[in-house]
Amino acid sequence: MPIALVLERALELALREIDLPLDLAADAVRIKTEVVGICGSDVHYYQHGRIGPFVVTAPMVLGHEAAGVVVEAGRDVTGLRIGDRVCVEPGVPDFTSRSSRIGRYNLDPSLTFWATPPDHGCLTPHVVHPAALCYKLPDSVNAAQGAMVEPLAVCIQAATKARIQPGDVAVVLGAGPIGLLQALAARASGCSDVYIFDPLEQKLDVATRYLGIHPLYARNGSPAAQIAAVTGGWGADVLFECSGAAAAYRGIADLLRPGGTVVAVGMPIDPVAVDIVALQLREIAVFTVFRYANVYDRAINLLASGQIDVTPLITATYAFADSIAAFQRAAEGRAKDIKIQIRMPE
Repeated sequence: MPIALVLERALELALREIDLPLDLAADAVRIKTEVVGICGSDVHYYQHGRIGPFVVTAPMVLGHEAAGVVVEAGRDVTGLRIGDRVCVEPGVPDFTSRSSRIGRYNLDPSLTFWATPPDHGCLTPHVVHPAALCYKLPDSVNAAQGAMVEPLAVCIQAATKARIQPGDVAVVLGAGPIGLLQALAARASGCSDVYIFDPLEQKLDVATRYLGIHPLYARNGSPAAQIAAVTGGWGADVLFECSGAAAAYRGIADLLRPGGTVVAVGMPIDPVAVDIVALQLREIAVFTVFRYANVYDRAINLLASGQIDVTPLITATYAFADSIAAFQRAAEGRAKDIKIQIRMPE
């Protein structure tokens, strides 16, 4: 049996053997995993054993941000060959469902997703996955960058929903991994200026020093006042809420110009009170995103072209043997940490 990083229950991890479904279907490939990123959802399952209706009731392998190498292909696979370097889209829909047929397979009710109960994730040396959801990585994108395609895809989905126009001004609330990637995605999508707010100044320092994103430091006043100052009182065109904090929605309309757009990216734990009238008075459009659909190719292209550089966001890399320590560090929420990754054994 393969060895994997197993969440036994909340706050209990183990590196141990576990029986996993590794039979190779005709349309699937077997992948030797190389790098796996630790996502906030992985940490939340580790700390709490649940996210909303998804509850860990049995041991579950963690991880869903993966890049690796194809080591075996099913008989019907034509687009991938042994030795191809790939990143993996972790959600598997029913491609015949009504959601899939309208291009929104991420909303398919039958979709399974790595490391979402009851489905196992990818923190194990080998995984089997449908070839249609595995994407070749160009030579210019290494495995560590390839493992960042999954969270970047969330942000490309959000930027697409925002209908960004060339020269738009964007604001991002929350400077965690998704918030910083969202700022990069907004700029790559055509925004001339992107501003980002977070109460932790160390995270804003990363945005400024390495990414060229404009920080909104709390010491300089409210985000709304700072955006008013740089836009002549007009407001931002687009706002991406990436923190998932209920407090972020208070006064959110004050950050936006009339007819502006809000995209809810972060997922709050509890219901959020929103001042609908304040949004109505400015005809603010509100969009939501849930994961992504049909954007992986674009995310890879942006990495390959150099328009988005995710390397500064990778704070630390742990060996697979030290996976438990990696999760313990991720759960600490150190102010300077952005993305922690795990490198699988050669």
